[in-house]
Amino acid sequence: MGRLVPAVTRALDILELFLDGDGTLSAPDIVRRLQLPRTTVHELVTTLAARKYIVPVTGRPGRYRLGVRPYQLGARYAEHLDLAAEGQQVARSVAETCDETVHVAILEDTDVIYIAKVDSTHAVRMVSAAGRRLPAHCTSVGKMLLASLPERELAARLPDDAELAAMTPNSITDPAALREALTQIRARGVAVESRESNPDVSCVAAPVRDRTGQVVAALSISVPMIRWSDDRLTELEQLAAKGADDLSERLGHRRTS
Repeated sequence: MGRLVPAVTRALDILELFLDGDGTLSAPDIVRRLQLPRTTVHELVTTLAARKYIVPVTGRPGRYRLGVRPYQLGARYAEHLDLAAEGQQVARSVAETCDETVHVAILEDTDVIYIAKVDSTHAVRMVSAAGRRLPAHCTSVGKMLLASLPERELAARLPDDAELAAMTPNSITDPAALREALTQIRARGVAVESRESNPDVSCVAAPVRDRTGQVVAALSISVPMIRWSDDRLTELEQLAAKGADDLSERLGHRRTS
C-alpha cells in the first residue's frame, strides 16, 4: 500500500468542510478550521476552483461553495449503487463480528422481503433465505420499517380493523398493540422481536437510510434463544445500529449528529 499524498489529503479535507454549516467558506475560514498556512490554502482553493470542484458564491466576494464536479462524481457513484449487493457486503461484516445470522430487508405493502442474508457458522442457527417474504408485523425488520412510515401511509397499509396473522403464539395480532409497539420503536431507534416469527429465534433490527434520509431498508441480527440474553441484546442493538449506519453511508446518507 502506497503512502498518502499530503496535498491531495489537504484538498479533500477542504472539500469535506463544505458538508457543514451553510455550505459556504472563505479562505480565512479554511485556514482557521484546518490550521494550514495561508499560502497553501490559497493554492489549493485556486486549484479546486479551476477544476470546478468549488465556485465563487454570487454576491458574496471571497466565499466559495461546492461546484458541479462533486455532484457529477456523486451522481455517477449513485448510478452503480445496488442495495442488495451493498447490503450483502455489510451483512457479511456484521455476521463476522457477532457470528449470528444477519439479514437486510425491504418493505413491500405489509410484508418484508429479505434481499441479503449471511448465515451464522453455529450449528444451531436461523434457517431462512434471501427472497423470502414474511408478514412485516411479525419481524424486527418489518416493525422497524413500519415504524418509519409516515402516519398516513401506515394507516393506509394497516387500518384499525386490519387482520394480523400470527406466525407464533408471540406474534402481535391486535392493530392497536402493534401501533403501541411501533411508537416505542420510533423512540428507541431499534426494533426487537422476541419469537414472533420463529418460536426459537429472537431478532433486533435498525433502519437503513438513503442519501435523502428516507428509510429504505432495515438490517437485523437473528439469534436462537439458546444464545439470547438481556446482556447480549444490548450488544446486538449496538451492532445492528452500526451495521445499518454503515450501509446507510454506502447509500450516500450522512448523519447530521
